[in-house]
Amino acid sequence: MSAEATNPATAGPVAPTAPTVARRKARPRIDLRRLGRAALLGPATRGKLPAAIGHVAEAHRAHHPDADLDPLRRAYELAESSHRGQMRKSGEPYITHPLAVTLILAQLGAETTTLVASLLHDTVEDTEVTLEQVREEFGEEVRYLVDGVTKLEKVDYGAAAEPETFRKMLVATGNDVRVMSIKLADRLHNMRTLGVMRPEKQERIAKVTRDVLIPLAERLGVQALKTELEDLVFAILHPEEYRTVRALLAENAARADDPLEEIAEEVRAVLREADIPAEVLIRPRHFVSVHRVSRKRGELRGTDFGRLLVLVNEDADCYAVLGELHTCMTPVVSEFKDFIAVPKFNLYQSLHTAVARGDGQIAEVLIRTHQMHRTAEAGVIALGNPYTAPEEQSAAADGERADPTRPGWLSRLLDWQRAAPDPDTFWSTLREDLAQDREITVFRPDGGTLGLPEGATCVDAAYAQYGDDAHACIGARVNGRLARLSTVLHDGDTVQLLMGQDPASEPSREWLEHAHTPAARIAIQRWLAAHPVADDRPDETRAPADGAAPARPAAGAPAERRPGADVIADTPGAAVRLAGCCTPVPPDGINGFAVRGGVVTVHRAECAVAERMRERGRAEVGVRWGDSAGCRVTLVAESFGRPHLLADLTEAMALEGAEIVSATVAPPTEQRVHHSYTVQLPDAARLPALMRAMRDVPGVYDVSRAQGPAS
Repeated sequence: MSAEATNPATAGPVAPTAPTVARRKARPRIDLRRLGRAALLGPATRGKLPAAIGHVAEAHRAHHPDADLDPLRRAYELAESSHRGQMRKSGEPYITHPLAVTLILAQLGAETTTLVASLLHDTVEDTEVTLEQVREEFGEEVRYLVDGVTKLEKVDYGAAAEPETFRKMLVATGNDVRVMSIKLADRLHNMRTLGVMRPEKQERIAKVTRDVLIPLAERLGVQALKTELEDLVFAILHPEEYRTVRALLAENAARADDPLEEIAEEVRAVLREADIPAEVLIRPRHFVSVHRVSRKRGELRGTDFGRLLVLVNEDADCYAVLGELHTCMTPVVSEFKDFIAVPKFNLYQSLHTAVARGDGQIAEVLIRTHQMHRTAEAGVIALGNPYTAPEEQSAAADGERADPTRPGWLSRLLDWQRAAPDPDTFWSTLREDLAQDREITVFRPDGGTLGLPEGATCVDAAYAQYGDDAHACIGARVNGRLARLSTVLHDGDTVQLLMGQDPASEPSREWLEHAHTPAARIAIQRWLAAHPVADDRPDETRAPADGAAPARPAAGAPAERRPGADVIADTPGAAVRLAGCCTPVPPDGINGFAVRGGVVTVHRAECAVAERMRERGRAEVGVRWGDSAGCRVTLVAESFGRPHLLADLTEAMALEGAEIVSATVAPPTEQRVHHSYTVQLPDAARLPALMRAMRDVPGVYDVSRAQGPAS
């Protein structure tokens, strides 16, 4: 049978329930023995709600007052009659397991369809009930959910089968997040009742829960399930640390004073004075949270054992509360985070701050609306049924249903799991992705957004936006400034991806070092595997690599170059030379300076070198442009390397009438190539058009006049 569990009465120390009960202030836990007896007796009156599901009905109506309870009644009666005679390993009637799972979901606010499927989630696997019978009795939605959970139950959880196991789990979650909601509640109940199983089996189940199910619970936003699962896993895998934390909690509970309650009362007074309706609660930390805080801060103080939770009615009230607390109390500004303006990837919204007492103790404060609180606890479960009626549903070609509430991270995982070349690659990238616990949002220039894991780079953004077409990415601008593809992105950044037009564009192996998302890594690895003989050097290294590689001069260029535009100096007979540091051309404002040998060097008026010469007392000479319209100028181009870039660039320059006098290409640095061209133009007025033509060459992101120290 799918639910291998034991008598909860004998579960022993692996079920750290005290902090959980205190935190939620929930109804007393369901009495499985009493429900087992009620299940065996069956409903007393046909059509009436059986006493055994009274707790479920009560919890369901608390969230959905107008819910029709008849489907629950019929589902319970089918499940009870089907499982009748089956027993759990603890000796309890098997029906107690789906009842407990359904109660967990009802307390989190799951809608009726999910609860019906939860009651029936083991019937197809463990009884004679068929999916067709489920569909005929309860409809296509319930059949779909029961089928999804059944497929998860059938997979092998052995170490060798892990990649395929979790690939199936991921697909089931992506097709309907409610499937994983039921699976998580199922695992929670089994973990609660794991106490008398063999230690090695407890450890195996706990590790699977830790590595995959808890991160999935985090991503689905179901914090209530995630935190309790964390505590149960902690008790099994780290028993010594668990006992230490339990002792710390017991010691704190025995304190005569409670600094958190004192601060809570201060907060209540502040908000009453400000006339802000709010509920101020103390939210005790669960076992794992206390353990993390103790490792971070060392010796714990009274305020470290919990946080204050302020619940208000409207979003605006959250910021009003924040303003009052920061005005009337001592805020710890470094602790402020706004997850309302920028929600977490798992739907979580709250304001986080902290206030300090006079004795140095710091209390963390969470501020959210009641609706935000429900979503923070239940995540996607709080969203209800995200699908339309079965006859109105649209399906993709692969049978996947459209889910308007599917988190962005889940859509991405579904995309790359299909593209993963082998199970090992899938498994390693899944583990890496699940290890990420925060997502950022970056903006595209068109106003669209990309959701990426924290630490993602421009490489990741390119593959998130363009898929395999990102192979042609040649650079990016972040917040309007040119950035390397290795640049790490942050929440709120605006990213413009620069795409090349050359069909020969290709990724380089170096990109793997900068790719953090599975989609990017798998796409790059797949391309490299398909092109084993390709040049794996970074794109820009395909340009000449020596320190001063000459560019190909224009065809028919004479050996002797014409001088630059005519400049007339006030010193008769003086030789005039245009400065190479700023390469002035008409109609630039210019200044002349006398240098050795009776030469006058001419600089642009804003040239930094000219300013230094002036400061050092160098003699200035009056200069002005003559009648000649021709000019010689040095241009600096910055580009990303790609095949044929130099040929395309010099061709574009020749088409604008520029005669290349000399050129250098610096050694490539971090995917950038620095070019310097001295060109002769027949007319200085053509310079802006030349610079525009150079910028239009794919791969070139900037062109400017030379501006540097004179040689």
